[in-house]
Amino acid sequence: MSVAAAPPGTTRIPRVVPVLALSIFALGTSEFMIAGLLPELAADLRVGIPEAGYLISAFAVGMIVGAPAMAVLTLRLPRRITLLAALGVFVVGHVIGALAQGYGVLLVARVVTAVATGAFWAVAAVVTVSVVAPELRAMALSVLLGGLTVANVAGVPLGTLVGQQFGWRSAFWAVAALATASAVGVLLTVPQRTAGMPRPRLAAEVAAFRRGRLWLALGTTALYQSAMIGAFSYIAPLLTDVTGLEERWVPGVLLGFGIGSLAGVVIGGRLADPYPWPTLFGGLTAAAVLLGLVAVFARVPVAVVGLVVLLGAVAFIAGAPLNARVFALAGAAPTLASATNTSAFNVGNSVGPAVGGLAIAAGWGYTAPAYLGVLLAAGAIAVAAVSRRLDRRDALRSES
Repeated sequence: MSVAAAPPGTTRIPRVVPVLALSIFALGTSEFMIAGLLPELAADLRVGIPEAGYLISAFAVGMIVGAPAMAVLTLRLPRRITLLAALGVFVVGHVIGALAQGYGVLLVARVVTAVATGAFWAVAAVVTVSVVAPELRAMALSVLLGGLTVANVAGVPLGTLVGQQFGWRSAFWAVAALATASAVGVLLTVPQRTAGMPRPRLAAEVAAFRRGRLWLALGTTALYQSAMIGAFSYIAPLLTDVTGLEERWVPGVLLGFGIGSLAGVVIGGRLADPYPWPTLFGGLTAAAVLLGLVAVFARVPVAVVGLVVLLGAVAFIAGAPLNARVFALAGAAPTLASATNTSAFNVGNSVGPAVGGLAIAAGWGYTAPAYLGVLLAAGAIAVAAVSRRLDRRDALRSES
C-alpha cells in the first residue's frame, strides 16, 4: 500500500491527512487540558498553581528531546510502525498518569507521553507533506494542525469539564481511550511506505541544518510559542482570580479560544501558501497587541473573554506559515527538520509556562504571563524580519 504525492494543480487532500489530524486531536487534548485543570490538580496533589503549571512545561521538555531523538532512532522504520508505537506509549503514559498518587509520578508520566507525542508529530508532518503537491503544503499542514484546533475547540473544554465533574484523573482515562481509537485509524489508513519518498539518510537530514535561515525559522517558532502558551497556560487562574469569573465558566472561555483557533486554521491555511510573509507578520503583530490587551483589560469580563477568542484565532493563523517555511528550507531532508520544528514549538511550550510561573511566584500576579508574552512576540517579529531580509538579499543576488 502506498500513497503518491498529489499532482500539481490539484486541491485534493488525501484521506490519510484528516486521519492523522484526528490522532493529533487526542495528543493535543492531553497537552493542553492541564491548563484548565490547574486548580483541581494542584489541590489534589497538594502543590501550588505554579508547580502544577510545570506539568505543562514537563510535557514540552519531553517533546523537545523526544521529537529529534525518536526521529533519528526510527528514521529507517516504516512510518506506520513508528506512528503506532508512539500511540501505544502515549496510551500507557496516560494510564500511569491516571493512577499516579504523587506529583513526581505524574511528572514522569507527562514526560514519557510527551516523547511519544513528539515522535508522532514529526512523522505525521512528514507523511502529510509527502502526499500533497508543494503548493498545497501549508494547506495540508493546516489540516493536520486542525486536529490540534479541534482539541482546543472540543477536547480541552470537555477535558476540563470532565475533570471538574469527575476528578482530573477521569480526563486522563478519557484521553487514553481516545488515543486507542486513533491507533485503529492509523493502522487502517497510513501506508507502510509513501511512494516517491527518497530513502531517509541521517547525513542528508543533518546537512539541512547548515542553513542559517532554518535556525532563524526555528527561533521564530520558539519565541512565538513561548508568548502564546505562556499566557494560555494561566488563563484559568487569571479568569477566576483576576477577572472574577466563577470556575464553571472557565470551560466556556476555553471553548471560545478553541472556536477562534478553528477560524485561525482556516484563514492561515488559505493565506499561507500564496502570501506566506504577510500572513506570518500579520499573525505575529496581532498576537503581541492582543496579549497586551488581555493584560490591560484582565479585570473586565466581557473584554477579556472576547480577547481570548481573538487570541485563539491569531495563534493558529501564524502556525501555518511557520510550519510551511521549515519544510521549504529543509528541502529533501524533512524528517529531522520536522522533528526539530516540533521541538521548537515545545521550547516555547516549556519556556512560556516556566517563565510565567516564576513571574507569578515572584508576586507579579496572573497578568504577568500576558505582559511577558508581548515581549516574546516582539522578539519573534524581530527574528522573522532578519529571515525575510536574508530571503530578499538572496533573491537580489540570483537576479544579478
